[in-house]
Amino acid sequence: MDRTVPSAILLIHCPDQKGIIARVTEFLSRNKGNIIDLDEHVDGHEKIFFMRVEWELEGFVIPMEQISDRFREEIGDRYQMVWALHYKGTKPKVCVFVSKYPHCLYDILSRYQSGEWSIQIPLIISNHDHLSDIAARFDIPFYHIPINRDNKQAREQYQRSLLKQHEVDLIVLARYMQILSENFVREYPNKIINIHHSFLPAFPGAKPYHSAYARGVKIIGASSHYVTTELDEGPLIEQDVVRVSHKDSIQSLMRKGRDLEKIVLSRAIWHHLRHNVLVFKNRTVIFD
Repeated sequence: MDRTVPSAILLIHCPDQKGIIARVTEFLSRNKGNIIDLDEHVDGHEKIFFMRVEWELEGFVIPMEQISDRFREEIGDRYQMVWALHYKGTKPKVCVFVSKYPHCLYDILSRYQSGEWSIQIPLIISNHDHLSDIAARFDIPFYHIPINRDNKQAREQYQRSLLKQHEVDLIVLARYMQILSENFVREYPNKIINIHHSFLPAFPGAKPYHSAYARGVKIIGASSHYVTTELDEGPLIEQDVVRVSHKDSIQSLMRKGRDLEKIVLSRAIWHHLRHNVLVFKNRTVIFD
């Protein structure tokens, strides 16, 4: 259940050893922190401990600006922790990148407008102008930035300047049909979410549903992942499938696939917004 009291979240991973949970919870309890959610996992193969803990800030004796330093000094360094501290209560700024397909964009904007997601969408960026009318309906600035091989570097620099100007926290590629440069991706580690129209890796190319139809597949899938410099190889956040049969036409496969893309992308965004995702190497631990 969502609570109105502001809270903080720690995402932690470190070499597995005794006493970690006790030390973290003792740190929070001693400083009057009321823990409202705690989940942990041990990867027995890697010998790595993972943890997500959330506590209310009301009454917490350590000022927000000092929590990070105090945690590092008292616990983080001792246990060789890699950790991130997040705060609930602010609205992250999300930029949506699109091309010609509207289904994921409509889904994101409906969740935004209905208040299901507590976010801001200060701008939408596209390499085509096909979806500008959708942005206008939701009163969101739309930037049409055509990209080709000759102008890619300059146009990406303009995109990045817009992201900095609007202080964007998360980028969502809602069927954006352009490959981001390595420099772009490195600037936003684990802050760019993409949706892929298959279980990765499968049926690459511009017409995946035609390929799936030709192979007579019995399921089709969708995968959402963080973008890395390796194309479509980033840490997976969410995947799902839907069953199909010989009765499905190409148009039917596309309809089912696009429905699935919307759902999988929205789940991935939701996990990110809730700070449920912990990235380790090229994998994710998803805390529910």
